Amino acid sequence: MLNIEAVSKQFSNQTLLDSTGFQINPGERVGLVGRNGHGKTTLLNMISGKDHPDEGSILIPTDYRIGFLSQKIEFSRSKIIDEAMLGLLEHEKDHYWKAEKILAGLGFSQDDMEKSPEMFSGGFQVRLNLAKILVSDPDLLILDEPTNYLDITSIRWISKFLVSWPREVLLVTHDRSFMDRVVTHIAGIHRQKIKKIKGDTSKYYMQIAQDEQVWEKTRLNQEKRTKEIEVFISKFRAKARLASMVQSRIKTLAKSRTKDKLQKLKNLEFSFNSLAFAGKQVLTIEDISFGWDKDNSLIKDFSLSVYPEDRIGVIGKNGKGKTTLLKLLSANLHAATGSIKVNPGVKQGYFEQTNVQSLNDNLTIEDELLFSWPDSDRQSVRSICGAMMFEKDAALKKISMLSGGEKSRVMLGKLLMTPVNLLLLDEPSNHLDMESCDSLVCALDDFEGAVVMVTHNEMFLHSLANRLVVFKNSGMEVFEGSYQEFLEKQGWEDEEKIAEKKNKTTGLSKKAIRQKKSEIINQKSKALNPLKLKIDRLENSIEKNEKLINNINEKLLKASMDQDGAKIQELSKKLSNLEGGNESLFDELEIYMEKFEKIEHDYDIRLKEFA
Repeated sequence: MLNIEAVSKQFSNQTLLDSTGFQINPGERVGLVGRNGHGKTTLLNMISGKDHPDEGSILIPTDYRIGFLSQKIEFSRSKIIDEAMLGLLEHEKDHYWKAEKILAGLGFSQDDMEKSPEMFSGGFQVRLNLAKILVSDPDLLILDEPTNYLDITSIRWISKFLVSWPREVLLVTHDRSFMDRVVTHIAGIHRQKIKKIKGDTSKYYMQIAQDEQVWEKTRLNQEKRTKEIEVFISKFRAKARLASMVQSRIKTLAKSRTKDKLQKLKNLEFSFNSLAFAGKQVLTIEDISFGWDKDNSLIKDFSLSVYPEDRIGVIGKNGKGKTTLLKLLSANLHAATGSIKVNPGVKQGYFEQTNVQSLNDNLTIEDELLFSWPDSDRQSVRSICGAMMFEKDAALKKISMLSGGEKSRVMLGKLLMTPVNLLLLDEPSNHLDMESCDSLVCALDDFEGAVVMVTHNEMFLHSLANRLVVFKNSGMEVFEGSYQEFLEKQGWEDEEKIAEKKNKTTGLSKKAIRQKKSEIINQKSKALNPLKLKIDRLENSIEKNEKLINNINEKLLKASMDQDGAKIQELSKKLSNLEGGNESLFDELEIYMEKFEKIEHDYDIRLKEFA
């Protein structure tokens, strides 16, 4: 068990963590969330010993091993298998088969084992780094953005691996669907504090929203109550008969601590500049082929028509040609055979991670955006800068001073400046936090044009894609339907054997599985309905009491102004009883909600066995 107690951390004048902490208990898989720049990586560095808190402590049991997936890529061995074996424990140094199994799961073939790490792409080099960590069997596995360079099949494999991991996991990722599949708990950094809950990201963000609503409601009530006390003191300070009550309120006022109004947190605000398009087809691809050499065709005899409202997800393993396809569509590459016909009315916007190299290091963010669309004015540019979280003087920072993530935001900002009706996006969610990813999904959904997007983020695919270009081992094909329909009808080739094995294990026909699921759903409803009724009654009682409390507060104010001491005492007693009763109702509500969530969780696990 790892325990973080009252930790504080500052950089320059920015407080990242303020006397906060949480625990990771045996077997928990914890997802760490929070906005970019709010301390996630700093916290991981402190846990792994690369950094230290200014105050507080991080308590790690003796002989507790922590495996940290580093984004730094460097190798010291000439073969993949030898490099992976560096992570083996001392008494397992010759257990090459263990390293082979992990490498195979991450997409390396048997022939790859003897090849040099330097021969592989950055994505595969990141996988090799992951393999070195996994073979060491750490007690706590820390993964900082492990999905950035992995394809969907590798991500799905890793998610299954982590779910079956018998020890602890601490995961940071912008990929919400990946996190929700893996974690048992969420720990979020929010306003310099860490809040940990049992459940997924949806439950966490819902809880945060509720907490902020309660804070603001309490703050307003306190503010109102303070004003009422101040009016009472001012009005009756000179009245001898009410001297004791005035003194009591003066003491109450002195002891009260008014809650500060919560500072509004800034999110990226995406809104693409849509250009009207009247044609029936945006572009047509006819029998194109492309390869880096004659004997190796990445794309062969491929055809596709793109329509104005398409949301096309380009998916598949790394190295199969997804980015190459986008470069062909954007005319950054040219097909060896076949043709790509673009409608004359089409204006495209192209986003690729490596395009950050096209930014001029000597320009400011503001000037870079202005030069991308000369017809715009500085006020419009400043608005886009603000939307990309470069507010005020931050818009005057030079490109050379920006981090990789900040440069990606500048590239997105340039895309927002330009009126387009076709978006070509290559992994647009990399370097974005979850809040920004949510905003990007909404903006793409609202965009009045066609989108062709390479992504491994399954949340994007589930939310947006109505058609797919799928790169598989057997080639590439167009799937007419959503990503969920693709998973149900075809699925990934690498997962077919797993599915066959699962069916054999259950030993049930499809009809029997449907019947079993129906039985579980009925049992779930019978177990939850009584609890739901009780929860509804408690919530209604609390709401009625709150209305009565507000009513009594109004009467108290009137009684104070009328100098009616007897009435004040009578109403104060009623108010005290109602507030005490509401506290009991809230306690009871919490108990029933915990029961409800536990039963719901248990039944959901049973249903997953027959998914």
